Amino acid sequence: MKYFLGIDSSTTATKALLIDEVGTVVSVGRSHYSFETPHPLWSEQSPDLWWDGAVSAIGSAFGAGGISPSDVVGIGLTGQMHGLVMLDGDGNVLRDAILWNDQRTQAECDEIRDRVGRNRLIQITGNDALTGFTAPKILWVRNHEPDVYDQTRHVLLPKDFVRLRLTGEYATDKAGGSGTILFDLAARDWSDEVVGALGIDHSWLPKTFEGSAVTGGVSAEASQATGIPAGVPVFGGAGDQAANAVGVGAVVPGLLAMSIGTSGVVFGSTDHPAVEPEGRLHAFCHAVPDMWHLMGVMLSAAGSYKWLREALAPHASFAELDQLASTVEAGSEGLIFLPYLSGERTPHPDPLARGAFVGLTVRHTLAHMARAVLEGVAFGLRDSVDLMREAGAVGEIRASGGGSSSPLWVQIISDVSGVPISVVGTSEGAAHGAAMLAAVGAGAFSDCAQAAAGAVKIDRVVEPSADQSTYEGAHGTFKSLYPALKDSFHTLAEPG
Repeated sequence: MKYFLGIDSSTTATKALLIDEVGTVVSVGRSHYSFETPHPLWSEQSPDLWWDGAVSAIGSAFGAGGISPSDVVGIGLTGQMHGLVMLDGDGNVLRDAILWNDQRTQAECDEIRDRVGRNRLIQITGNDALTGFTAPKILWVRNHEPDVYDQTRHVLLPKDFVRLRLTGEYATDKAGGSGTILFDLAARDWSDEVVGALGIDHSWLPKTFEGSAVTGGVSAEASQATGIPAGVPVFGGAGDQAANAVGVGAVVPGLLAMSIGTSGVVFGSTDHPAVEPEGRLHAFCHAVPDMWHLMGVMLSAAGSYKWLREALAPHASFAELDQLASTVEAGSEGLIFLPYLSGERTPHPDPLARGAFVGLTVRHTLAHMARAVLEGVAFGLRDSVDLMREAGAVGEIRASGGGSSSPLWVQIISDVSGVPISVVGTSEGAAHGAAMLAAVGAGAFSDCAQAAAGAVKIDRVVEPSADQSTYEGAHGTFKSLYPALKDSFHTLAEPG
């Protein structure tokens, strides 16, 4: 039996997942670590954590599956997007990586809009300049750490640092590269216009590859560290959300992937480089060759439910909160929750947005508040689904992530969105997708659609219920609240 390895370098852990030749998950290994917040708005991490985590997780996956490293014939990579790793000419790390959730670069985002033009930037890259992306981080280092900038010769994304340590090659995938906002979305490669306007040295940027293309082979040094034979091909892979879409089967137009984790992501595949004119949806290249995707992101999905539990019911389990919420009828008796506890990205790119309960009365209890949180997150996810509808048809939604384990929550999301929800039977969609891309590249499947048909398992399908009509009106009220409260949110966020 031959096996394919997917490695997912996330913000808090590295996962290594092994699948067999038909795409069945055989074993998973994990290695956990932390990140640093040395100043307000900053988020940084040592790149060495990703490589050490990968070596540890790979060993755990082999041990858990009872598999010999010599049976691995392909490796796919995925991980957190938008981070910045800066290296000198010898490949040495010059500073800790600046992560996707770092918020220090607002001035640099303004600088990018001034240099390129906001509308032109969206037209070329598919995105407005936001603090999470890689390009403003590069400008921040130039503006604030010129000694580091002057030594820089290579710029990589987090998972591509793992690729460098595995293969010795400087490379990235098309999906990850497009998340830097230095990409020409339609051309699926670096934009000479944007890179030139920002004054970034083009030679720093790695070669780009499709997700199922070979980017190099395991080096002798990496073979010694992992046990995987030297020369085993390492494929392009993808950023975490594009890889997750492959892992849940969202590889054709009209089929959405919805990840209900700490944050919430709605991902829609397209067969052309569609761009939301106002930049309210992110537009990136897909891991699937000649495919693109639109993506909506809300910053606090399951994170909102976690906050409610920790703040108001620390001794209750999530299942017990679900049970309480199920005793309340749809609409929570007029109580609405705005899930902007960490600011928001889609459809309101506003770091100063705030959470709120609106409509509280003496009749409302913890049960009402729990249901209102579930509904408020569902309303926020629907905002992204509606933007997807404007760009094209929406059929089935494939749900994954911790929140998808709640039958009540999935039903509410189906009712609010008006779309059937298929719950996928994998908890590691990104690592699974990376392994599937390796399997496609190695010829075990003819393409990603065939891989998804064989490897993706659906646990259950949830259809909209009669509550759909109740939620239609409540969602309209929800949408009116952010514009009404925006100025107050900004006033409350001002220091002092």
